[in-house]
Amino acid sequence: MASAAVNRDFVSAVIDELALGIDHAVECWMAKVEQALTDTRLTTLGRLNAVREVLEDYKCVTGKARLGCRIGADFQS
Repeated sequence: MASAAVNRDFVSAVIDELALGIDHAVECWMAKVEQALTDTRLTTLGRLNAVREVLEDYKCVTGKARLGCRIGADFQS
């Protein structure tokens, strides 16, 4: 019985750490997008290109040539 409680506590701790890591990663990428969108030194087209660059960096870092979720096609709220 004590072993099951320890296992639950361990699994819960791992889940909490994973969630924290995912939250941190998403926040970092979103901050890059926000920075690109709010850079007053860029034109509107420059901001769009900066966001595209962030997207390409993300794809390169993650090894994803195509992103899976598409609004309206795969995403359901």
